[in-house]
Amino acid sequence: MEEHPAEWLKEIAEGSAAAFNRFYDAFAPMVYRLSEHWLKDALEAEDVCQEVFIEVMQKAGQYDPERGSVEAWLAVRVRSRAMDRLRKKQRVAAMEQTGGDLSESHWAGQLESAELEAFRHLDRERIRHALGSIPPLQRMALYGSYIMQLSHRELADRMQKPVGTVKSLIRYGIRNLRGQLQENQAKQAANGGEPHAFMETGKWE
Repeated sequence: MEEHPAEWLKEIAEGSAAAFNRFYDAFAPMVYRLSEHWLKDALEAEDVCQEVFIEVMQKAGQYDPERGSVEAWLAVRVRSRAMDRLRKKQRVAAMEQTGGDLSESHWAGQLESAELEAFRHLDRERIRHALGSIPPLQRMALYGSYIMQLSHRELADRMQKPVGTVKSLIRYGIRNLRGQLQENQAKQAANGGEPHAFMETGKWE
């Protein structure tokens, strides 16, 4: 029997990781495309894409096929997230013009673990690239902890997963992410680039 996205959402609401992976693979290109259309910024669009899929985990059970297609349901969420970011950028620009306090509270030591603290020492674009190579659920967990600065409990609530599962996803995600970063570094070194000193310290262990 042929499966449909609406069925995947029902299964996601019931906690199915397999359904989420299928849904992510099917709709991530569309969500990213819409995000980039609104934001005109590739990195911002990637952030919105991850945020939308975290929201999908949380609100999959709210989808009502009688009110529109899955694509339309996702598009509403993309637009809302994109508009939030555009409004935030406008506020930041206004603060810069008036000399407001723009201290980096984003990196204010709120990370949950030493492994995630290590992320602040690496280039965010390199992290984003490596995140694209690990399984979707691990990607969502790391994104929620690293970019969104959510606690394990907050992330578990958003992902509709037990705290223990979220911690495991973060742990395995870090392991896979580290492997991706080391592989990328090896390629860079082979091409004559300098390896990142931080990765040589073993601090990720």
